[in-house]
Amino acid sequence: MEDQAEQLRELVKANEAAEDISRQISKPGKARILTVASGKGGVGKTNLSVNMALAYARIGKRVIVLDADLGLANVNVMLKMIPRWNLYHVIRKQKTMREIIIETEYGIGIVAGASGFSKIANLTEDERINFIKELNTLTSADIIIIDTSAGVSSNVMDFIAAADEAVIITTPEPTAITDAYGIIKIIATEIENLEIGLKLVVNRVHNAAEATRVADRMIAITSQFLNVKLEYLGFVYDDSTVSQAVLRQRPFMVESPRSRAAQCVQHIVGRIEKTDSVGNGGFGNLVKRFFGN
Repeated sequence: MEDQAEQLRELVKANEAAEDISRQISKPGKARILTVASGKGGVGKTNLSVNMALAYARIGKRVIVLDADLGLANVNVMLKMIPRWNLYHVIRKQKTMREIIIETEYGIGIVAGASGFSKIANLTEDERINFIKELNTLTSADIIIIDTSAGVSSNVMDFIAAADEAVIITTPEPTAITDAYGIIKIIATEIENLEIGLKLVVNRVHNAAEATRVADRMIAITSQFLNVKLEYLGFVYDDSTVSQAVLRQRPFMVESPRSRAAQCVQHIVGRIEKTDSVGNGGFGNLVKRFFGN
């Protein structure tokens, strides 16, 4: 009986802590969260995340890119940066989130991911509470772009559920389209009361017609079989300037600001900004997801 009573007391304390954090986090005026995800790797998700951040910075937004690929983090690699501290040190309470934010020369901040630390769901209760508290310190930003790992791990689903908008990236390749549909299906079936804005970007297309065909197909099948509203944000051309910029470890929005790819990203951000947030996302929802698990 004493063991059961002690477990009950610990559970009540954890729930009270979660509710307290949720009350702090759910205050109005906090950052807008965009989670960028993909069904498979290699579709350009991280590249788009970083360049979308720069497009937001161009219109005067304070942006932080959070590298939530906790297994194979590479946002810093794309920017030719070697961070001394990363999310691992935050999780272990060696550093605060504010202390590990790296201000880049491009006018955006980044939080480096922790390679080899694969699943937030495996954190202890104390580590979860600390992690959520630390995430709350990022809400001084206007926009937080969360670059997730490819696939459908539990932490990817948590970050999607927490978002105001979830941006799914695909390419015209059949495998990429199939995997994009797969992640949308899991989002639709596993996230209760799905109210976030679910968006689609088609990357590496040769022309607008190709992108439209992919988008129309995705919108039709998600509506018919999943009863999910998927909004098409736009496409990014298969542009040689993109690969050249990657080799130089510089964003193509900076390396080739007048390129077709850069113009596409600017257009995508413009589309997002004209769309009112329909979600019930934000850090308050992230708290519920973490403690609901």
